[in-house]
Amino acid sequence: MTENNTKQQVREFYDQIGWSQEDDGNYQNARYEDLRPVSREYIHKTRLRVNQHLLPSGKYLLDAGSGPVQYPEYLTYSEGYDYRVCADISITALQEAKKRLGDHGLCIVADVANLPFAPNAFDGIVSMHTIHHLPMDEHRAAYKELYRVLGIEKKAVVVNGWGDPFLMKLVEPVIQLGRVLTGRSLKRGQKDISGDDATGTFVRKMNARWLKNELKDLFPIQIYVWRGLSTRFLRWFIRPQRGGKKLLQLAFWFEDRAPRFFGENGQYPMIVFKKDQ
Repeated sequence: MTENNTKQQVREFYDQIGWSQEDDGNYQNARYEDLRPVSREYIHKTRLRVNQHLLPSGKYLLDAGSGPVQYPEYLTYSEGYDYRVCADISITALQEAKKRLGDHGLCIVADVANLPFAPNAFDGIVSMHTIHHLPMDEHRAAYKELYRVLGIEKKAVVVNGWGDPFLMKLVEPVIQLGRVLTGRSLKRGQKDISGDDATGTFVRKMNARWLKNELKDLFPIQIYVWRGLSTRFLRWFIRPQRGGKKLLQLAFWFEDRAPRFFGENGQYPMIVFKKDQ
């Protein structure tokens, strides 16, 4: 698959499917999240972790690969900024984002790995679950572009998923055993839609070691936890009748006390960097 075909596939998926609303009012893409009430508090608090690293105010916040800014917590990232600049290759995503943001939102069709902005243009940057949709040889280019357009002394937060995180790998045998015992084993050729990788379009995820090696000669990064637990884990192990909410409160407590460990070994990291000069 060529680079252009890859991006075209991603664009078409989100224009036609991923950002289409279903009968429950959620986007099709939301089926890959755990929206059950038992997980709601945990997921809400993890999404707000981005605000711990962004500067609280400024003129322009870039949302690189904004999608429709689909969750209420995502709106908080630009509350202290005059404008939120949404850049995405999906026109459907930008149309939906504009509905949510009104005059606060400035929308532009753009490739995250080739941004049409001047150097130092933004007082803050967020990028949520976007870079993994690029070919692997463009991940470095995307980070380089985000750094280029970030203002001096300003900060950026990139949230992505690791491809095979250590902590989630530990519980995978338990999930597979559970499938067998409950009669939910996958048949040959059947896709698993119970977790984070069931995106319906092109995805390439890295690990912490790969990313640090890829960016080591560009600029320093810090890796913190955004959310340690995968959707797959939540759906299999968290049950309201088994103290699921309390278990997630405990998980959040542990993540807060070891944010770097869970950032590198859990499911979803925050890649944080600052432009010093």
